[in-house]
Amino acid sequence: MYTLNEAYSSVSVRRRYEAWFLRIGLADGSGAWWFRYLLLNPGRSGCSAIPGQGPVQVWATWFPNGDKPKTYIQCFPLSSLALSRRGQSPFSLRTGECEIDETSCRGILNVEGHSITWNLQCRSTFRVTLSNKGWIGFSCTPHSDAAFSGEITLDGRKFSGDSLGFGVQGHNCGYRHRDFWAWTHAYFPALGGNASTLEALTYNMPLGMIFRKVVLWHEGAQHVFRGFQEASISPDPMCWRFTCREKEMELRAEISGSHASLHRLPYAKTNCSGTFEVLNNSLASAAIRIQRPNGRVEQLETPTGAVLEIGGNYPF
Repeated sequence: MYTLNEAYSSVSVRRRYEAWFLRIGLADGSGAWWFRYLLLNPGRSGCSAIPGQGPVQVWATWFPNGDKPKTYIQCFPLSSLALSRRGQSPFSLRTGECEIDETSCRGILNVEGHSITWNLQCRSTFRVTLSNKGWIGFSCTPHSDAAFSGEITLDGRKFSGDSLGFGVQGHNCGYRHRDFWAWTHAYFPALGGNASTLEALTYNMPLGMIFRKVVLWHEGAQHVFRGFQEASISPDPMCWRFTCREKEMELRAEISGSHASLHRLPYAKTNCSGTFEVLNNSLASAAIRIQRPNGRVEQLETPTGAVLEIGGNYPF
């Protein structure tokens, strides 16, 4: 079964990043977690000139509702990595006591006196490829309407349950990061039915071109929009608004990450020349308006069920 998680990189590749990540909004509303399993230039042992940029990294970020987020990152030697072969299914990655596969992940990190553990299972009904440019890079979503169960602990504080939270599990890869990008994923729960999700991605391409794609999963159907009629984006206050149309409907969206949960993270460039800033808010709000040709209008909203990310030097 093709699941979009299969590894693209090999341990000999000298310039490439590849990441598998999860965003989990906790069902009790207390916050969100972001876990990231990262390979960085494994064939050249990461970026040794930049502190904390080893070839294998595991990230855990806690976004408490109403307070500032905190990221814990632990680097591992390449010798600790066990990775399924390129294109092999089922996929698995293991390093130290951290592991991710097709439908679960687990980990133990001890960073700066803090202890974080997790053991999670994931199920979903929808997956999608947002972008695939071959060796240049791709962005896939193996679990778009993800529901998570299991347990997470932070310094003894425990989060657990059969319905622990909801969100997304993604997979991206590239020869280098784009000069700028914006990405969002929003999860809209439904009573007695399937959840809806919205995912949007835009980034620069060669020759001055811009990639744009929006995917709506709603009422068990996929709707793909390949451009924006109107769009505005801002880092401060952090907000992305866009309107797009396809033959079946018009979609208006507003995603806002302009509150205490805004997080600023340094990402390493794959040529090891330094780092650049990425803004991430995994407790963002989202509101969308769907209008169909027959005039039917639907509104979907979530106060904390979205993630908004802006990277690089975006031409605001």
